[in-house]
Amino acid sequence: MTMKTTSNHLKGICSMLLVAMLCLAACEKVLDLEELTIDQIHSMMESGEITAEQLVTGYLARIQAYDKNGPYINSIITVNPNALDRARELDIQYQKSGFSGPLHGIPMVVKDNYDTFDLPTTNGTLAFKGFMPPNDAFQIKKIREAGAIILGKTNLAEFASSGAFTVSSVLPGYTRNPYDLRRVTAGSSGGTAAAIAANFAVLGLGTDTGSSIRGPSSHQSLVGFRTTMGLSSRDGIAPLNLSRDIGGPMARTVTDAAILLNVISGPDPADSITALATGHIPDNYTHFLNENDFQGKRIGVLRQLFQEPDPQLTGPEPAAINSEEPTNPQPPTKVHPEVLRLMNRALDDMTAAGAQIIDSVTIPHLDSLQAAFPSIPRLRYDFENYLSSRPELPHQSLREILESGDYHPYLRYNLTQQVQDSLNPSTHKDYPAYLQAQTDLQTAVLDLMDSYDLDALAYPTYNYPPRLTGDLNTIYGANSSSISPPTGFPAFNVPMGFSFGSLPAGLQLLGRPFGEPTLLTIAYGYEQATKHRRRPPTTPALK
Repeated sequence: MTMKTTSNHLKGICSMLLVAMLCLAACEKVLDLEELTIDQIHSMMESGEITAEQLVTGYLARIQAYDKNGPYINSIITVNPNALDRARELDIQYQKSGFSGPLHGIPMVVKDNYDTFDLPTTNGTLAFKGFMPPNDAFQIKKIREAGAIILGKTNLAEFASSGAFTVSSVLPGYTRNPYDLRRVTAGSSGGTAAAIAANFAVLGLGTDTGSSIRGPSSHQSLVGFRTTMGLSSRDGIAPLNLSRDIGGPMARTVTDAAILLNVISGPDPADSITALATGHIPDNYTHFLNENDFQGKRIGVLRQLFQEPDPQLTGPEPAAINSEEPTNPQPPTKVHPEVLRLMNRALDDMTAAGAQIIDSVTIPHLDSLQAAFPSIPRLRYDFENYLSSRPELPHQSLREILESGDYHPYLRYNLTQQVQDSLNPSTHKDYPAYLQAQTDLQTAVLDLMDSYDLDALAYPTYNYPPRLTGDLNTIYGANSSSISPPTGFPAFNVPMGFSFGSLPAGLQLLGRPFGEPTLLTIAYGYEQATKHRRRPPTTPALK
């Protein structure tokens, strides 16, 4: 991008924000945009209470007030300078022919590893700052067709490389947790999570390779869906590991996430894995959002992932235990007493709402099943395939990026290791062992679920509260990478309350392959029975 183009882009953003502030100043009453849902917005549009332009104006004002000012959430890399123009187009269209689709006029944010033809896609790295992709990612194309308005691109752990925090070289500083500004958002989709939690948009898209949708959703009191491998296309998403990469919904309610799931699911010739979903996608996922259907659902409690209360943790702050996050994490067993309390309460709440809780169940030999997965480097192969279709990028290999130095220093070791191996993973000597390990784990999980006739497995998404930013000594405690990515099975996060009264925690529900309808019923039933989601204190309604 030339200096002149960059200057024009910045001028466009400034003009857009000025219009947003002037529009707000002209209103007799500032719209309360906090916690609005898709259905509420569409009802307000039908009654004439709001337009897409007013909605976008209000969210842009919140971003202006809180993202780089005030609490400095630091979740947005790029604000869309054309968002208001798109909103006006949709308002005109609505007057002529009604809603353009299920996301008509709905402001969204998108993780900055999704290609967007009209906005830079950086993957969080300085090496790609200003890069404009030639076209939209599959899921971006789908949300635009459904009428969504992309407000901006969100920060991520650079290269989507870490589930522990959200920091990149393209945006100075960490993204901050709106519930406690001292604490991490988790990662790598922490920018999307923080923006939705802070009510900068209605919902958004994240990606999940190990825990990167569910972890940030847990830390920000959100709903986050990691779907079955193959349910939706990854085309146009910068890859980290295509054997486990998935893009999916992040929202404040199960209903909003289900509406977005309807839009992004389906086959795509550009991503052959989506052929697996043939015959498995219902006409409408929202049909499974029925509290009565929650009655009798059989949920197995996987206490082997949180079986041992940590005796060192007795105070309001997680104690320093000097435990680094391992490269290939094994299932954590120790659990913070506060998270254990919330999990046990969640089980009681589900029982009271009519579910059958089987407490507990065990995956036999889980430790050895996890340890059987060999490490097969994929980043160089997958990422360079992505680069090869984008000749306008300034770098065409992972080694060029490494040598440029245009990335966050924490990535240096991993990039140095990854550039050593450019093999197609399927030709790697350990690939047959990888496939066998995957099959063995899938079989073990399904055998367990069959033996108890289970609809889902339940466990905390994190065994510990959000860590203080910069703290790498306290136990990480993420369960999300233990079962779902290596099996390819779906797993949803739903808010299950707050430890110490203010730090969000999440309940994880894991289902059978293409069992999204059942997981939706359980997630919705639990959500409606508990209503744990609440707005963060740091980003109140504008006056």
